[in-house]
Amino acid sequence: MNSGVIVAGAGPAGRALAHRLVGAGVAVTLVDPSPDRVWRSTFACWSDELPDWIDPSAIAARTERVGVAGRDLEEVARGYTVFDTPGLQRSLSLDRVATVAARVVEIDGARVHLDDGTVLTGDAVVDSRGALPHDAPRQTAYGIVVGARTAGPILAGHEAMLMDWRGGAADRRSLPSFLYVVPLGGGEYLLEETCLAGYPALGLDELERRLAARLGGMPTEVLRVEHVDFPLTGSSPQPWRDPTFRFGAAGGFKNPTTGYSVATSLMCTDAVVDALAAGRDPAVDLWPSSARAVHNLRLRGLSALLRLSPSQTIAFFEAFFAMPVAAQRSYLSGRDDLTGTMGAMTRVITAVDMRTRAVVARGAMSTPAWAGDTD
Repeated sequence: MNSGVIVAGAGPAGRALAHRLVGAGVAVTLVDPSPDRVWRSTFACWSDELPDWIDPSAIAARTERVGVAGRDLEEVARGYTVFDTPGLQRSLSLDRVATVAARVVEIDGARVHLDDGTVLTGDAVVDSRGALPHDAPRQTAYGIVVGARTAGPILAGHEAMLMDWRGGAADRRSLPSFLYVVPLGGGEYLLEETCLAGYPALGLDELERRLAARLGGMPTEVLRVEHVDFPLTGSSPQPWRDPTFRFGAAGGFKNPTTGYSVATSLMCTDAVVDALAAGRDPAVDLWPSSARAVHNLRLRGLSALLRLSPSQTIAFFEAFFAMPVAAQRSYLSGRDDLTGTMGAMTRVITAVDMRTRAVVARGAMSTPAWAGDTD
């Protein structure tokens, strides 16, 4: 049967797309093994990345600035938003969306084969199932949710801590990790020991050990625990060439040097809606030459990051967050801002010492197997 636009995957990207498509009058079928599963992960973003259609109920907390610590603690004057994850999910209602609780086993053009033997045929198919298992660097984190009394001394008067690298490496050869502390609303805070990027990444047991060591022992009142473990690259290195349009983390909308993808996916949702409603291939609209070039530069940035020692990693991020916020924004959020991305990378490379500069250059010039070919 014909199902209009078929969206595979009911995570933030897929659900947002289905929600906005029906709002635009497009028939949608959303396929996921558990379309009503409640989201548990914590999602956050820079406040200026959010589209204006996000419902206020989807927001748990906002801060005007965030702390960043290498050797010293500085603040970045750029607003930061933490989602109320269940609120975000509820706000992206699926009224008038046909939902199918099944697993997609194959996408063949406009035909979607399900594990129960059903075959759906659509006018267009969008794959939003997340980054399918593949060989890639990963980000891992071990987090605990605590009350304000526990988080207060750690924040020391700051609203949030984006990266605190102090004390985050066991020795000069091991992968570094940083502490991430954000408010979740309702007097709760997430304290998370994070391995930004590793190939392989630090294991959750090691991150738990580091978090306990950093805090001088685990707090007695832990409300719940959160685990993070995901690939930093999409399902293919050149998503604009995929035979099926992939959207969200599945399709290269994740920044491979930060791991952030939700806000970018939300911001790009309406462009996909407009293309599909007009019968156009959304990949053409979403992947102009500038976006492809930025994507390739980011992959090279990840390759360079993986080569840095702990001390070089700290120096790199000190240089990065010493830049004006506009330059930071170009690299972190401008997925098609080629001039701004290149300018930010140049400023950081110029600011670090010669040895770190050489390591970054070697990494940026290499093309590891997980990055595939670039053009």
